Amino acid sequence: MSYRRTMVREHLVISGRVQGVFFRDSCLRAATRHGVAGWVRNLPDGRVEAVFEGDADAVSRMVTWAHEGPRDAHVRHVEVREEPPEGLTGFRIRSTPRFG
Repeated sequence: MSYRRTMVREHLVISGRVQGVFFRDSCLRAATRHGVAGWVRNLPDGRVEAVFEGDADAVSRMVTWAHEGPRDAHVRHVEVREEPPEGLTGFRIRSTPRFG
């Protein structure tokens, strides 16, 4: 029996106490565990940005995870935007972008 999995991509911006609490490292470990590709990075304004791409169920689990984050995080809001998948492979921590 052959079937196709639905691939999706979700772009998240997470706010609250999400920097300095191992959010990015915990996200990397969770994404790897769930087989989700993408990236995560801190933003200069204190938020965290992440892209999750892969099987719809696995990405959904990561979006749910992002609403909680690691133990010391306090997530206040998660903005989720669906985007077309780009075919990413692997998951990595990106550097913080420079604004201004």
